[in-house]
Amino acid sequence: MAQGTVIHVTPEQPTHAVCVLGTETQLDVCGSAPKGCTSFSISASTAVVVRVAHSPPVKKKPTGLFKWPLDPGLEVSLMMRAASSSTGDQKVRISYYGDQTAPVQALLYITGIEISLSADITRSGKVQPTRACKDQSTWTWGPRGRGAILLVNCDKDNPKSSSMDFADDKVLDSNDLQDMSLVTLSTKTPKDFFTRHQLVLHVAKSEMDKVRVFHTHWDKKSSRYRVILGPEQPSHSLSVPGGQHCARFYVEGLAFPDANFPGLISLTISLLDMSNPELPKVPIFQDSVTFRVAPWIMTPNTQPPEEVYVCSMFENEDFLKSVTALTKKAKVKLTISSMEDNMEDRWMQDEMEIGYVQAPHKTLPVVFDSPRNRGLKEFPVKCLLGPDFGYVTRGPQTGGVTNLDAFGNLEVSPPVKVGKKKYPLGRILIGDSSFPSTESQEMHQALQDFLGAQQVQAPVKLYSDWLFVGHVDEFLSFVPAHKKGFRLLLASPRSCYKLFQEQLKEGHGEAVLFEGVSRKKQQKIKDILSNKKLREHNSYVESCIDWNREVLKRELGLREQDIVDIPQLFRLQGDGRGAKAEAFFPNMVNMLVLGKHLGIPKPFGPIINGRCCLEEKVRSLLEPLGLHCTFIDDFHTYHVKHGEVHCGTNVRRQPFSFKWWNMVP
Repeated sequence: MAQGTVIHVTPEQPTHAVCVLGTETQLDVCGSAPKGCTSFSISASTAVVVRVAHSPPVKKKPTGLFKWPLDPGLEVSLMMRAASSSTGDQKVRISYYGDQTAPVQALLYITGIEISLSADITRSGKVQPTRACKDQSTWTWGPRGRGAILLVNCDKDNPKSSSMDFADDKVLDSNDLQDMSLVTLSTKTPKDFFTRHQLVLHVAKSEMDKVRVFHTHWDKKSSRYRVILGPEQPSHSLSVPGGQHCARFYVEGLAFPDANFPGLISLTISLLDMSNPELPKVPIFQDSVTFRVAPWIMTPNTQPPEEVYVCSMFENEDFLKSVTALTKKAKVKLTISSMEDNMEDRWMQDEMEIGYVQAPHKTLPVVFDSPRNRGLKEFPVKCLLGPDFGYVTRGPQTGGVTNLDAFGNLEVSPPVKVGKKKYPLGRILIGDSSFPSTESQEMHQALQDFLGAQQVQAPVKLYSDWLFVGHVDEFLSFVPAHKKGFRLLLASPRSCYKLFQEQLKEGHGEAVLFEGVSRKKQQKIKDILSNKKLREHNSYVESCIDWNREVLKRELGLREQDIVDIPQLFRLQGDGRGAKAEAFFPNMVNMLVLGKHLGIPKPFGPIINGRCCLEEKVRSLLEPLGLHCTFIDDFHTYHVKHGEVHCGTNVRRQPFSFKWWNMVP
């Protein structure tokens, strides 16, 4: 809310004051009363609105002839109907009365001015002029919420630049301006007003490294943009002419919400009185606009795909052909990273996660670069960062990185409702250890802090450290479906053993796993079922997945009918309590989801009646949901290297139609 000063009058000499349109200015009548006076009357010019409030209430009179009692319960305020054409052209007269004294008068000369600092607080995509009485300093969530929104200017509109746009203090062109939020300052004053007054635009010193403000300067040929606020520049004195004037400012965010930054930034305009050159400047009016920096938002598998990314390797030509065919079916753009770009690092999913940021006037895809920094470490910057494609990263850039810091360990659910609480943008899922120990791993705290600080996709921790690689995408996935809109897929040893047991009873115990796979020993159904050690391994794995199953049901508001069990076996690598689980055959839950088209790792399961029984089981589970299953051979190119189709691909998806500011975290 805009703030002005209290006006104190004196009977000895006229008082001069400034009142800003749209603000209510308090008038100290009682404190100025001469000794012995017990009541007063007040009259004013037509452009001045006088309000007198008394406790307990006294019947108000519209004329200045009514005498009001002087006591502590009295409040008098002034508001201006219009800006003054000359200094002090509006007058207020206060007459004091006492039983033993003659009436005493005090005169107040008022200069009415207009100062309006405006931003898109209604989130309409346009800046509407806002009178100062409208509270712009409070930011509120929800469909009826108010408050301006700021984007981090993290794309690179200049192809010649080596860094993101916010890294310098220049405006490249109109495209760069689109990544910023507009603020306007409208003033209307007497012509000579700013010879004795000054306007200062400022941010808190604690926020100046989070924001940069450019001022538009016009010359005869074009407009120029000069930085006036930002790092090391918390305030700027404006050169504003008298009369009617409008100034435009462009504001860019420099930092995302994080552990030590809640994402709120206030831009404040202060009016200073400098009429006495012998004294310091005095603030007489102040107004603020509060921005919230737009959060980075992940998109789940259920959002429509727009572009698929995959790496070209020496030996994955057939895999690329299968992915290419799948993207054509799904009508999705495919980008293949060359070996020169990927440096023989095939794990596209682990390197990055593509989300977006959004303001009412602009939506921008933003790649979140993991700190794993292997062969693909340059790909997000070299191949994605550019015009209208932003970039952000967190975590240690050298050393201290574990498997759990790769983004196969970062997923997000579709929108869910948990009891009465809605998560219209879903909830982030990250893998963690079940309890801390000297051997356990966890996602780096800087990554966790960043994800939590975005507020709109409240993270859920799952137990993934039981896995050899340790990623949540090794045991879960989401697919679009009818009714609820999605199904959660969970890897299930129990389901696999049940399927193999059924096949054994039907006389197919001699059917073999891995038929047609070179350099891989085939295993019969009956031998798998009789392998006691493998049973023990999968009993342990099932207990780990069941733990996560209950967490997911509780935190995502799921029921059993929302979950589909995908048959899968695991085996433990290592000895004793330090052993970790890996997929026994290609992990079908680790799939590429492109709308209704699924790219599923080919399991090379037992062939029954000419068909893979594992593939047939998965088809029977997913095709009734309206999905189309394509099984992709990734055995030697990904599976034996501890990954699958999902690990080797990445997808940019459409942003949510739901606007994040309409939710309540």
